[in-house]
Amino acid sequence: MRYIIIIFLLLITNIGFSQYNKNNYSTKSKKAIKLFESAYRSYNSMKYEDALKYLAMAKKADKKFIEPYLLEANIFEETAYYQKEIDAYKAALAIDSNFSANIYYFLGETEYRMAFYDASVKHLMRVAEFKDAKPRIKKMAQIILERAIFAAQAVKHPVPFKPVNLGDKVNSKYDEYWPSLTADEQTLFITRLVPIDKHYPVSEINGQEDFYYSIKQEDGSWGIANSLGYPINTPNNEGAPTVSADGQSYYFTACNRKDGLGKYDIYFSKRIGDKWTKPVNIGAPVNTKYWESQPSISADGQRLFFVSSRPGGKGELDIWVSHLQANGKWGVPVNLGDSINTPLKEMSPFIHPDGKTLYFSSDGWVGMGGDDLFIARQKDSDTSWFTPKNLGYPINTNGDEIGLIVNTRGNLAMFSSRRDAKKGRDIFEFNLPEKFRPDTVIYVTGKVYDNKTKTPLGTKIELFDLKTSERVALLSSNDGDGTFLVCLPTGKDYALSIRKTGYLFYSENFSLKQAKNDLKNFKLDVPLEPIDIGNKVVLKNIFFETDKYNLKPESKIELQNLI
Repeated sequence: MRYIIIIFLLLITNIGFSQYNKNNYSTKSKKAIKLFESAYRSYNSMKYEDALKYLAMAKKADKKFIEPYLLEANIFEETAYYQKEIDAYKAALAIDSNFSANIYYFLGETEYRMAFYDASVKHLMRVAEFKDAKPRIKKMAQIILERAIFAAQAVKHPVPFKPVNLGDKVNSKYDEYWPSLTADEQTLFITRLVPIDKHYPVSEINGQEDFYYSIKQEDGSWGIANSLGYPINTPNNEGAPTVSADGQSYYFTACNRKDGLGKYDIYFSKRIGDKWTKPVNIGAPVNTKYWESQPSISADGQRLFFVSSRPGGKGELDIWVSHLQANGKWGVPVNLGDSINTPLKEMSPFIHPDGKTLYFSSDGWVGMGGDDLFIARQKDSDTSWFTPKNLGYPINTNGDEIGLIVNTRGNLAMFSSRRDAKKGRDIFEFNLPEKFRPDTVIYVTGKVYDNKTKTPLGTKIELFDLKTSERVALLSSNDGDGTFLVCLPTGKDYALSIRKTGYLFYSENFSLKQAKNDLKNFKLDVPLEPIDIGNKVVLKNIFFETDKYNLKPESKIELQNLI
């Protein structure tokens, strides 16, 4: 909402109104002026009903008195009666269409927020016609005009959008938001706002954010959402989760904790077997005394995107990224730069498992009004991105759209929206239009175990692109059950390497060149041989030229691992 009193002062300064200089009014009626000044005093005392009564009498005393309509418009803005605000501005212009450029600006800006885009364009274009319009008003009018023109065209050319409610097993009478999905699309995590005391409705003092999860059933539906429970959920607020692709790591925002560096910090929990560890604050330099929230972990677990209000950014809230260091700590965050961040707010980042497609919300880029959803594709670094694209209408509206996620296949998106006043915010899904889909990736699953005892093993796993020898993933199998999951781009050949104390070196290679973008994952069985007399190492990633002793370049990875 605009800062109402400041806006009104801008209006009256440009128009020439002053409660101490009656000669500047648009009326000579002493009765009308007296009534108007009584209204203005009531307005300053926030006695809006009294002010409106005085204004009605002032208009009756002189039907061509413009100032009462302008003060009415400000009262309606402040009390959220936006249609009445628009009517008041139009009534003022009906008396004198050339009275002030400011009226056209504020009318057009309100119409833009109300999604009356064509009318907004019409009125904002008038601002430039006033030679005495202040430069700031002209600049702001041009900014809103650009957005109104975009929005008007977007409404005329809608993108395919048929949101489907995930149903009563996931959604409840309370608010559900911030979905997060594992790469295999089998587990969904959400934030739910529940009452502290269930005998009373949710309110500002009787509300608590907790995490819930739902498991996909055999018929493709979602199961009943259950509380994630202790130790992740606490009597305080937890929200905005991001689960790693393999479902083993869980990052989220927690508020007002004793070990917090600020009011909002990012925390981490790890799954061991079917249990979650006690969350820990990931600490500096990611967390600061400022606001850190809304994390998104990359599929390879090496980059953490998040939102912060810290100094050194581009605007009010910016998206930053931190890289995981060799010592297991997160490095100094880097601002994504002005190819993503604006002087306003960027929030709810979601980095897709392809590692280079970012979805986020912004009120700084041209959009429909409020926070819109955007897609941006990475060029060659964390600070270099192609120009973000608005996801279009009706995915975006004049309200706030935040918290979009996209499944591994890239064809389905999830978000939260309030579409039934009786139920609050719910989680919805929809088919993502082709032009907004990420690159094709597939998830690879496997299990590491002792080949002699069949005991599951937790260990670090490295994956390499055979063609470039570049390491594309560093992950760990679960300490409890030995399982792992990793997302990889299709169309390539890969090498897998494992070194674990007490076991022989293990290597394997596999191809995803013919892999299809569906839920049929690629599975690997990884038996590790204990170091024992007679056991041998088989080097599966040594390749020779056909009928020759010359090693192929793809052998480089294996040879380096042996050094």
